[in-house]
Amino acid sequence: MINAALLGACGRMGSLIVETITCFPDIQLVAAFDISNFGKDVGEFTRVGNLGIKISDVRDLEAVLKKNQVDVLIDFTAAMATAVNAPIAARCGVNLIIGTTGLTTEQRTVIDTAIKENQIRAIISPNYSIGVNVFFKIIREAAKYLADYDIEIIETHHNQKKDAPSGTALRAADVISDAVGGKEYIYGREGIAPRGKEIGIHAVRAGDITGDHTVLFAGNSERIEIRHIAHSPQIFAKGAVHAAEWICKQKPGIYSMDDVLCL
Repeated sequence: MINAALLGACGRMGSLIVETITCFPDIQLVAAFDISNFGKDVGEFTRVGNLGIKISDVRDLEAVLKKNQVDVLIDFTAAMATAVNAPIAARCGVNLIIGTTGLTTEQRTVIDTAIKENQIRAIISPNYSIGVNVFFKIIREAAKYLADYDIEIIETHHNQKKDAPSGTALRAADVISDAVGGKEYIYGREGIAPRGKEIGIHAVRAGDITGDHTVLFAGNSERIEIRHIAHSPQIFAKGAVHAAEWICKQKPGIYSMDDVLCL
């Protein structure tokens, strides 16, 4: 049985991950962390009821991880918090599933270094949906044949999402750029802005939209649109828990969802 811990347990994604773990037979939640609601049962924030797991203060992360012999820590919190907590978990020998987006280059370097120095296993991905990762594979193949077309990425999310553009949109841009030998990115346009050979990336924030990503390849007299629409954040939680089971069987290193799904 895999012992899992969760950061941000009281949040939107945290609650879904708690609920999802209870549906997987080979993994169990043994610890939950947040910045409030200490001592409350984590089940209060889900539809599964009392689980007998009290919410711990994230400041006690190291002690709680060691006490509960945690195998893997799942983190879908904020970039600043992840950059602090991931190295702590790594020093404890705990594997990582990181779904936090908006990490800076410096934060990512700190996290990667901690993973390598402590010889743990980690998956770092902007999106744990199976469909989105297949979407990445499709746009990679399309870009090889449509490199001379104008390429635009449009992403839409709910009005509470803090970072823009989304990590998924940036990953899509990187996938396309790698496939065609490098492209400049332009984030939105205003004023006099003639189009060059760049990839345009546009973010929309509205309502309660879970996630909508469209890649547009436009040529003369034709266009191709490849789109992924997330109907529920449950797909991200399910993918993350599946990844948590998978990572514990691998050799030390940093992996992506491409590895998990054999893409």
